[in-house]
Amino acid sequence: MDAFYASVEQRDNPELRGKPVAVGGGGRRGVVASASYEARKYGVRSAMPGFMAVDKCPIITFVRSRFDVYREVSNQIRDIFLDYTDLVEPLSLDEAYLDVTENKKGIADAFEIAQEIRQRILETTQLTASAGVSFNKFLAKIASDINKPNGIKVIPPEEAMDFIAGLPVRKFHGIGKVTAGKMERQGIYTGADLRQYSKLELTRLFGKAGRHYYRIVRAEDDREVNPSRIRKSIGAERTFGEDLQSIERMKEKLTDIGQRVYNYMKKSDNFGRTITVKIKSADFKIITRSKTFPREIRKEEELRSVVHSLLENSQNQIDKVRLLGVSVSNLEKEQKEDGIQLEFDFEPTND
Repeated sequence: MDAFYASVEQRDNPELRGKPVAVGGGGRRGVVASASYEARKYGVRSAMPGFMAVDKCPIITFVRSRFDVYREVSNQIRDIFLDYTDLVEPLSLDEAYLDVTENKKGIADAFEIAQEIRQRILETTQLTASAGVSFNKFLAKIASDINKPNGIKVIPPEEAMDFIAGLPVRKFHGIGKVTAGKMERQGIYTGADLRQYSKLELTRLFGKAGRHYYRIVRAEDDREVNPSRIRKSIGAERTFGEDLQSIERMKEKLTDIGQRVYNYMKKSDNFGRTITVKIKSADFKIITRSKTFPREIRKEEELRSVVHSLLENSQNQIDKVRLLGVSVSNLEKEQKEDGIQLEFDFEPTND
């Protein structure tokens, strides 16, 4: 989906259409969860601090997130996907892989299927979507970003090697800024540069990931579309409008966050053995503390006790806290309700 959260807000509020919009918070504590394309022209991006977004675009409008609405729209889109194939692997509320090799409509051309799905999404939700069509996940993912917004890109097998050769390594899905910087310091700027290195050389430079880079730069990716991805963790976190300074106040907020996590575990009947507390200080130092148990934590009071204990054990390393988070991993069963991403509380100051 194109700028999904922001596009939903523009759809539901005509006054926001055609204007720079960000979902999240615009104050010193806020974070941009999604930015409209009008805002992106100013350099506003998701995960950007709210105050920076305001500096880049003084006329931007911030709105609070409405995850219940985003999830409802996501379910509408998922239903459309399932009309074509059961092989749907959600990545988040607004993105998924589809394997349409054998599809329910009997359509031979994947490009035609993608166009039809995009049109149905527009008719059903009044929102635009972009698509990437290719013969493996790596290429399809990259292709989906090429002609955004409201576009489509096809990479057939005979064009794959040339396409990858000309692709900057910073555009490779799975290569972040740090790794891209390291590659560029080695003189690796494009896929063609990366392809000059042997598997052994890439492994020496980048560890296990080097073997992955060796394969994808040769268009080799045999991962199947998996409609039953295992959910690895459940969690939530919150950035506060003012720094928390007392341990009592921190415990109070952790209790609230832990309750949200517990309620989701209970709703999905999916409990875990490893509890993790995330603490971000006022100077942006991040501390994480975890504890693993031989059995799943199934009572809210148990979860609360553990997160409070993990916080107390970190007390000598923290002073003022701007963010707290709780997550549970080592879940006891496969998560059946894929596509529900972590929800973050933002503190907007300019609705």
